[in-house]
Amino acid sequence: MIYITLFLEFFKIGIFSIGGGLATLPFLQKLVDKYEWLSSQELIDLIAIAESTPGPIGINAATYMGYKTAGLLGGVVATLGIVVPAVIIVSIIAHYFMKFNEHVLVKSAFYGLRPAVTGMIAAAGFQVAVVSFFNTGNSIHFSNLINQIYDFINIKEIILFIVIFYLLEKYKRHPIFYLIGAAVIGIIFKF
Repeated sequence: MIYITLFLEFFKIGIFSIGGGLATLPFLQKLVDKYEWLSSQELIDLIAIAESTPGPIGINAATYMGYKTAGLLGGVVATLGIVVPAVIIVSIIAHYFMKFNEHVLVKSAFYGLRPAVTGMIAAAGFQVAVVSFFNTGNSIHFSNLINQIYDFINIKEIILFIVIFYLLEKYKRHPIFYLIGAAVIGIIFKF
């Protein structure tokens, strides 16, 4: 039964994750919330690993989550689940695209899809930021507020985020350099 569930859930992700691998993130978060196959922290780690390894993030994430949930066969089933819709959709689009690519409805659909996908990616990014930047297990009380704010906010990760963002925008190097650098900094400072 777990294999059918894995296939169907990742099949749905494959159908609806228009916009590439990052568009899978909100759907992966929903799977974590629904089935608890991973913790929120494991999902964040999964995203970091999937983003830094070769291949599409959605496929890497499906393979890992399937493997973690149901072993090697689970990894294969989840991977097939996320890939099969793309193969079907691309085959259909390839057949009809040249005939309809200038149609006003097709252009209008893509006009609406772009901001929707951007919003979905931003929402997933926000959830990642909350887990990364805030120690959400702590509650804030008004006594000794400054210390509690410092305990609640992960200052080191926020600074690392700002530095990486600045360097990425200024120097435009390949993201792998920043990922490797951030991993080394994380090891040094034990984030």
